Amino acid sequence: MSTIHRLNKELEEINNNQITNFSARVIEDDIFHWEAQIIGPEGTPYQGGFFNLRIDFPRDYPFKPPNVIFITRIYHCNINSSGNICLDILKENWSPALTISKVLLSICSLMDDQNPNDPLDSEVAELYLNNNKKFLEQAVLYTILYANTNNTFNTFNTFN
Repeated sequence: MSTIHRLNKELEEINNNQITNFSARVIEDDIFHWEAQIIGPEGTPYQGGFFNLRIDFPRDYPFKPPNVIFITRIYHCNINSSGNICLDILKENWSPALTISKVLLSICSLMDDQNPNDPLDSEVAELYLNNNKKFLEQAVLYTILYANTNNTFNTFNTFN
């Protein structure tokens, strides 16, 4: 299966699955560059926020992982101010058996279960560990300021 065929199949899978809290689309008619949107998981400080991500696929995908970054600012110890994500399946634990749907689900799980022992932002991790109430207040504030839009799911009006 060619890379382009696989990417088209994965995009179709994402957009035909109405159960998930994320969507994706190709940008500028280039199948190797996508925008994705995740609705913040319930029960987290990101609940109800619309978080936009950019996904860039290498030409040898799925043998190499995609590059995924948050465009929407988020207060999270495993996501830095540049939007980079500390997630093992995007690096050393990548497998060609993974799909972008599984990656987006893993990012949703990360939003619900931070790993302060492997942070990209050590200050956020320290606050998470030492003053969780203040961490939660800050994370909610970021969600309100940066991810609280009038968007509806599958609308990408907030992409930069």
